[in-house]
Amino acid sequence: MKLVVFSSAPLIPSGNKWKAYSPYVNEMHIWSTKVDQIQFCCPIWSEDRGLLVAEIPFQTEVPIELKDFDVKSIGHFFKSLLMVILNLHRIFKAMQQADHIHLRCPGNMGLLGALVQILFPNTPKTAKYAGNWDPKSKQPWSYRLQKWILSNPILTKKMQVLVYGEWENSTANVKPFFTASYTEKDKQPIKTRSLSSQIRFLFVGTLSSGKQPLYAIRLLEQLLKRNLDCVLDCYGEGAERQTILSYLAEHQLEKAVFLHGNQSAAVVQKAYQESHFLVLASKSEGWPKVVAEAMFWGCLPASTAVSCVPYMLDQGKRGIVLTKNLETDVQQIVDLIHDKERYENQVLKAVEWSRFFTLDYFESEIETILKSK
Repeated sequence: MKLVVFSSAPLIPSGNKWKAYSPYVNEMHIWSTKVDQIQFCCPIWSEDRGLLVAEIPFQTEVPIELKDFDVKSIGHFFKSLLMVILNLHRIFKAMQQADHIHLRCPGNMGLLGALVQILFPNTPKTAKYAGNWDPKSKQPWSYRLQKWILSNPILTKKMQVLVYGEWENSTANVKPFFTASYTEKDKQPIKTRSLSSQIRFLFVGTLSSGKQPLYAIRLLEQLLKRNLDCVLDCYGEGAERQTILSYLAEHQLEKAVFLHGNQSAAVVQKAYQESHFLVLASKSEGWPKVVAEAMFWGCLPASTAVSCVPYMLDQGKRGIVLTKNLETDVQQIVDLIHDKERYENQVLKAVEWSRFFTLDYFESEIETILKSK
């Protein structure tokens, strides 16, 4: 079987091999083990442009290059139109050679792929929609168009659309899916956290306005004002670092909030294992990987109700759904800290749920998907 992958995620030359975005490489490695050939149809960059990349460890066919495009002015429009026409032609030719078409959405190339696949009703297909599938969320028109095409049974034949979460009124080809970080072998007994000593909070992610690390800091600040002994460890880098440092200095929080920068997966795992709560007040997510990882290690998540988070947290039965009202969210956390039995019950439910979604299970699901006709 020849799998052709259509994506906006770029490839970067690395000697006689290729590099790509690291989590993407890890996932596609699993797909590659289930097929005879894999080929990428995507943009090619000469350098990584700051992207977190890893070398592709599996054999690939010579990639089919697509041209990046945007529409920011009249001049850009005409140039982009030429790029779109060229890309459509290359996508069509690539789909002719595919035994299985795999789209990575949302994105410009995903949109073009969603349009061209209409012409291949008899070719088995999958679309991995890595963004927010929530039909009620505000999204760019191009994202809404991709979702409409992919879930339209008249336009899209023989396709399984893999989305994060379960959504009402979904068409038959829309399949709830997930992303995994750990294997069955990674499972270890959960370390019991005492709520009578220092409470450890955790933020893992980019220090950006979208992830809103400052909200986690403000939560901690209010908990300290209630005389609770607590600290916040932040893992990640980003444009908000200096703003955060200024806030910590102004509010005298340097002894309670610690910025550790980017760290290895092993270091972050240890932080999950030793922390009571993960705080993620993100504005937008697909599958919030850090939430699932925290749950796996018994670190209870407190996260905003974006994308599939309410589904992951079972509407607040295995974590805290943040309202973004500071007083309300602080009270939710305080109530749980003061109720040891409820806290431990939620942790157990979170661990049980997240440990179902292992890399072993992910691999078996990919194999099932590729075998289905």
